[in-house]
Amino acid sequence: MGMDLSRERTGGMAASLARMLTTLEQKVDPSHAALIVVDVQNDFCAPDGYFAKEFGDTRLVREMVPRLVKFIEKAREAKLPIIYIQCEYNTENSWYLSDVWLEHAGRKRTKGGYVTYPICEPNSWAAEFYEGIKPLSGEVVVKKHRYNAFLNTDLDLILRSKGIRTLIMSGVASDVCVQATGWHGFMLDYYIVFLEDCTATYSQELHDAALKKVDALFGEVVNSGSVIESWEKMRKGG
Repeated sequence: MGMDLSRERTGGMAASLARMLTTLEQKVDPSHAALIVVDVQNDFCAPDGYFAKEFGDTRLVREMVPRLVKFIEKAREAKLPIIYIQCEYNTENSWYLSDVWLEHAGRKRTKGGYVTYPICEPNSWAAEFYEGIKPLSGEVVVKKHRYNAFLNTDLDLILRSKGIRTLIMSGVASDVCVQATGWHGFMLDYYIVFLEDCTATYSQELHDAALKKVDALFGEVVNSGSVIESWEKMRKGG
């Protein structure tokens, strides 16, 4: 007898639908969600960091960070796993920066970033987390060397080992590293919840465009307050 392929396909669809998380409350449930804090480091945020020199101002990023710090506190109260992403780019002998990377930086970085001005050197002030962002003992820090925090890191292994299904995305920059990591996470079948008020970049126009792309293609864009309300509702059993 031949296999009933239509029935097999229908059965597979039913199984996927049964697992589907359709509401924000379901997605951000601390039993299977994790907060990803991307690149909140001095070079990207501080008034004396490289990107303040490159873009002239990091005000939008700096204004975002206190909101993120408060959200991290709420995430800890909810017992949500928190994973910090930390860039390391320039090193002695340029272990991580290829000719492709340096060629692009030479054309586009107006202040010599990566080429003559080192960015996020390991064990430097520039690579340290910006004020208020302080991983606690037991909270994971994943080191990365490209925009995408999944690329050649153990991030996916950490998430799978913890049974994580949803990534709550935060940090810097909303249009580059946060977006690139969220996009890849979606390709790996993680639900993406993107915090509009706990991510930032160097212009409002770029930030708004990033949120529009996330919402259209791979994630749910929400305010951090909505996530906190969901946790409160779950805590009260509502």
